[in-house]
Amino acid sequence: MPTGIRQDPFATFRFLVEIDSLVVAGFSDVSGIQAETETEEYREGGVNEHLHRFRKLTKFPNLVFKRGITDSDALWSWYRDVVDGKVQRRNGAIVLLDREGNPTWRWEFVQAYPVKWTGPDLRADGNTTAIEALELTHNGLKKA
Repeated sequence: MPTGIRQDPFATFRFLVEIDSLVVAGFSDVSGIQAETETEEYREGGVNEHLHRFRKLTKFPNLVFKRGITDSDALWSWYRDVVDGKVQRRNGAIVLLDREGNPTWRWEFVQAYPVKWTGPDLRADGNTTAIEALELTHNGLKKA
């Protein structure tokens, strides 16, 4: 018999993923929140104490979300579109939550699309859709 109390599938997850400002899933493990800037060394004639180092390209690895849960098929549909050749780049955010579920940190990524989706081990005792892993490629990351 229903009690009227909603079971929130995001309650035990510490990260949320927003795509186009909508929360689409909660995850317990997120990796790839990093950036690396390459440098080029230049040796100046007559300067023997140091090398000059100049900034080159900044690279952002893929974002990998693991052990997720959602009540929406938005991420799966987005990935299926990529498989079908309809790549739609979207902006999004990774939101770190505190114990009460309030946002504490936020990283925004731009022009992302999914490149890998791994489904769950199916179990009969759940009524939400689990995602074992989702990997997004993107064109930049910033702390908001």
